[in-house]
Amino acid sequence: MFESLSQKLDLALKTLKGTGSITELNIAETTKEIRRALLEADVNYKVAKEVTDKIREQAIGQKVMISVQPGQLFIKIVYDELVKILGGQTAEFSPKGNPAVVLIAGLQGSGKTTFTAKLGNLLKKQGKQVLLAACDIYRPAAIDQLKTLGAQIGVEVFAEPENKNPIEIARKAIETAKRIHKQIVIIDTAGRLAVDEEMMQEIEAIKKAVNPSETLFVVDAMTGQDAVNTAKVFNDRLDFDGIVLTKLDGDTRGGAALSIKTIVNKPIKFISIGEKPDTIDAFHPDRMAQRILGFGDVITLVEKAQQAFDEEEAKRLNKKIRKNQFDYNDLLAQVQQIKKMGDFKDILSLIPGVSKLMKDTQIDEKAFVRIEAIINSMTPKERANPDILDSKRKSRIAKGSGTSIQQVNQLVKQFEEMRKLMKIMNKNSTSAVNGKLKKMLRR
Repeated sequence: MFESLSQKLDLALKTLKGTGSITELNIAETTKEIRRALLEADVNYKVAKEVTDKIREQAIGQKVMISVQPGQLFIKIVYDELVKILGGQTAEFSPKGNPAVVLIAGLQGSGKTTFTAKLGNLLKKQGKQVLLAACDIYRPAAIDQLKTLGAQIGVEVFAEPENKNPIEIARKAIETAKRIHKQIVIIDTAGRLAVDEEMMQEIEAIKKAVNPSETLFVVDAMTGQDAVNTAKVFNDRLDFDGIVLTKLDGDTRGGAALSIKTIVNKPIKFISIGEKPDTIDAFHPDRMAQRILGFGDVITLVEKAQQAFDEEEAKRLNKKIRKNQFDYNDLLAQVQQIKKMGDFKDILSLIPGVSKLMKDTQIDEKAFVRIEAIINSMTPKERANPDILDSKRKSRIAKGSGTSIQQVNQLVKQFEEMRKLMKIMNKNSTSAVNGKLKKMLRR
């Protein structure tokens, strides 16, 4: 996300890097380029002007310490302003009530139903008892979609397909939640256009009937300024508590995220990337500003790793490595755990400096799939005894996995390199495995 904006801001800031001092001339030149970068990212003109005016105002007259280069000082000023327009502090999400009710609203196709399930999955992982309520009676597949997603994440869904009254369905869902001791009800509503008065009155009536402690407005980030304008109209009618930006993986400009807080004056609470149930994150303005400026986001990376990696599995693997017993079953387990962290390219973007370093590097997105296919085509004996793989076995594995002999040989070679590395670095084996695995994915 924000790839285009990050690159343009980096180019704009290069005009100050290496200069001996901050002057009105080089400030004017740099802020002009920053404003152009923001506008090209579809940031609202008023917001872009306000941000660059504040940057210029703060930069002029700044005394540069001997230990700080002018470019570094200016980047700090830009970072601080980005954090401010993104919301300043992380917005709290704490639904209250017995049960607590969370109402989801938004335009058609913005990703409300998928987000409803993602939020349910997130709250379930936090130990909450969750009930999803299917109140979209207009889109034929909406109820079935929520039921399918609910089954995938192990969260119960309340639905009445024959009932055409969303207010009644929502009320019944809350009553059911009380009866079966659910702590939170997340209500998925129909997508509606802001110009459709009847539909807008309906969502107002639903909110009044269920009295949610949190009302979230879901916005498709790819719609840019249209998303901001729509959010403003909805907020005037609903007075929602927070914004959810979906499909950020498809939006490299990021104008909606940078404009929406200033224009609507409501915080972004969640961002959603991809379709998988766990591709949801709380929105942190400071972390997002770091990513936009190419500083990475180590805290989010650590959090993702903690969620993905199983402590008992790590202990088991460590024992096997120390005994030099690492096999293809262990490699497969490591691949599957890293996959849980999300899109590999997105993970790399969280590492400081890597997004710039790998800007022109092609990452094989199918590397995980290929590794899994090759290992899954091995017999249990072959996985447990890597040394028995001869040319005949490799040929069979290649056919079974839909890969070539060369690709099988490449994996075997890399696996052997990993095992040699483990013998040398037994004490720090787990990090060695993951580091080597990342190298494999770039080849």
